[in-house]
Amino acid sequence: MLKPKLEGALNLQLNKEFYSSYLYLSMAAYFEGINLAGFANWMRVQTQEEYAHAMKFFDYIVQKGGKATLEVIAKPENSWDSPLAVYEATYEHEKFVTQSIDDLVNLAYDERDHATIGFLQWFVTEQVEEEANVTKLIDELKMVADNKTGLFMLDRELATRVFTPPPANNA
Repeated sequence: MLKPKLEGALNLQLNKEFYSSYLYLSMAAYFEGINLAGFANWMRVQTQEEYAHAMKFFDYIVQKGGKATLEVIAKPENSWDSPLAVYEATYEHEKFVTQSIDDLVNLAYDERDHATIGFLQWFVTEQVEEEANVTKLIDELKMVADNKTGLFMLDRELATRVFTPPPANNA
């Protein structure tokens, strides 16, 4: 059984993950609008990943006897100055999510909830990967700068990304 404070914090994270999915779908729409289908694909995959993350929180809360509570999802930004600006915003968002996960881990330690600590470790590792993937793309976008050929090649590369579902919870 989840303690009320931890249940509330897990529900807050559940909703942050749904917002992340919504944000990345908005970014995919931006890329579709400027005819960068590969970049849009990358963001669509990111959307699926974030939705899967939200569902991991949903399932965990329910498995632990809690009540999953869905809140209103805020309207995400939908316009950026450039592909680089999108990925810089993505990186800032991922840093926010990382801090949120870290705060959850700290709370789980404070509450002495070892099952939740174990559950959250997957997300700790995932956030390292998320931030690294985005910083790699930021570096690549900075390298191509205003080179249309480089942007085209990067767009083609990003079109190959596919969604791989995360492992199921072991709670």
